[in-house]
Amino acid sequence: MVSAFVSAAASVRFGAAPAHGAPAVCGQARGTWAVGSTPRPATLWMPTAPSSRPSRLSMKTETATEWVTCPGSELSPHHADAKISADVSLVMAANNIERPMIIGVAADSGCGKSTFLRRVSAIFGTKVSQGHTPQGDFMTVICLDDFHTQDRKGRAAAKVTALDPEANNFELMYQMCKALKEGKSVMKPIYNHETGKIDPPELITPNHVVVVEGLHPMYDARMKELLDFTVYLDLSDEVKIAWKIQRDMAERGHTLDNILASIESRRPDFEAYVDPQKRDADMVMQILPTNLIPDDTEKKVLRVRLLQKEETDVDAVYLYDEGSTIDWVPCGKKLTCGYPGIKFHYGPDNYFDNEVSVLEVDGSFAKLEEMIYVETHLNNTSTKFYGEMTQQLLKNPNAPGSSNGTGLCQVLIALKMREMYEKITGRKVLPNAAA
Repeated sequence: MVSAFVSAAASVRFGAAPAHGAPAVCGQARGTWAVGSTPRPATLWMPTAPSSRPSRLSMKTETATEWVTCPGSELSPHHADAKISADVSLVMAANNIERPMIIGVAADSGCGKSTFLRRVSAIFGTKVSQGHTPQGDFMTVICLDDFHTQDRKGRAAAKVTALDPEANNFELMYQMCKALKEGKSVMKPIYNHETGKIDPPELITPNHVVVVEGLHPMYDARMKELLDFTVYLDLSDEVKIAWKIQRDMAERGHTLDNILASIESRRPDFEAYVDPQKRDADMVMQILPTNLIPDDTEKKVLRVRLLQKEETDVDAVYLYDEGSTIDWVPCGKKLTCGYPGIKFHYGPDNYFDNEVSVLEVDGSFAKLEEMIYVETHLNNTSTKFYGEMTQQLLKNPNAPGSSNGTGLCQVLIALKMREMYEKITGRKVLPNAAA
């Protein structure tokens, strides 16, 4: 099946490395809170000068912290130095953190997580550092590869892939994420993607929003229960193979044969351990080949579907009339469309026995500024002001997917994350146009 997609791979439009302030992802180099507490009356949070580095205060205060061995550290010699703070971190009060919100983003490698998380940080009006674990004044992004039990050589010797649960320390993963949600700091191991080795642990302090992203955020039942909001990025084989070929050949110097061999070797474990997580996600973004071009071989045009589980704490986005089934071709005087045009679909569906709403965008937008016309026909978007969705797309006009449904759905998911944060904490996040 792989060989059928190779000829089209190079023709797909791909993105560059993350810009300054964009979260790195797996594969790339004021008030105390306790679990179960009642949120205080709504207050406002707005970063006036978004910081791209962890606060000096967090680094200074944590040096005096009493540390205890983290459960799970005994499961791998590489994790022997993993620890959690004995008490709630002083950073909680100093940074006015009401209650850390934990978001899980599941996807295979090379599925566009960096662009997506860049849009998430923009919606929250914040920036993060470009270190191994991006940390900022509001959001932290943890790569779950850091919980691999073996380094690259060890996995090769044991003949296991990174997707195999046996190659991951889920006990340590859960205990550290639980500690962060409780407002405690952790000393987390580092999986070095450049060397393939596991480096000494780094300090991670609690934050307003903690995103855990990677292969298995929802695999372990306790981790799944811990997460406040979950997303699965689901690329079809055609698109995934094309994206991975472009990224690994252009950015990493890998040969085509090695890339195809790697894809095939990972496929069984992906289908067994990673892909099933999508049935539990609150929102799933599917990226598929277009239906607008019969027998399309170039794979330049994409069809993107946003699946929104009905039984969640945020309302699903809908087109025109909630609960109806609608097909809409808006090309004309108000929306410029080149070949092959653009088509929207909205309606109810069933996904792994879950009732979902589906918003589908097939085709490309010629002018992003005209997205305001589309925005006026979407409801329950969780925007703060007229045109906010369009504004967010215009902030990153050259990012991968900006001209098709990928960018649109990424922004909509990020807006729902913000809505969920406000419901959990009782705080309102003011939009920051300068972020």
